[in-house]
Amino acid sequence: MIRYSVLRKIIKMRYVAAYLLAALGGNNSPSSDDIKKILGSVGIEAEDDKLNKVISELKGKNLEELIAEGNGKLASMPSGGAAPAASGGGAAAGGAAEEEKKEEAKKEESDSESDDDMGFGLFD
Repeated sequence: MIRYSVLRKIIKMRYVAAYLLAALGGNNSPSSDDIKKILGSVGIEAEDDKLNKVISELKGKNLEELIAEGNGKLASMPSGGAAPAASGGGAAAGGAAEEEKKEEAKKEESDSESDDDMGFGLFD
């Protein structure tokens, strides 16, 4: 289940995405009207307080530098997951280990399927 704080951050991403689209289109300083126009083209009504927050945070900043800085921070984050333990079991344990791997694979598959769209789209 998605926590509320994560959901709020994901919702704010639509404004950042629209800002970046405007910047990629050649508008180095998109206004709220520019972003509303982009969001409106896909049927999203913008919330002024969130939109103004994103614009004020990004205004006057070099987007390429911000993206590079963010990539550096992501690279330093642990990616979750330790190295798998070496299997020291003999032939008798081989069947149990194989069965365990199949169960893990099924579990991972079902987890990833349920998280693909998290119940909503980026611009819903």
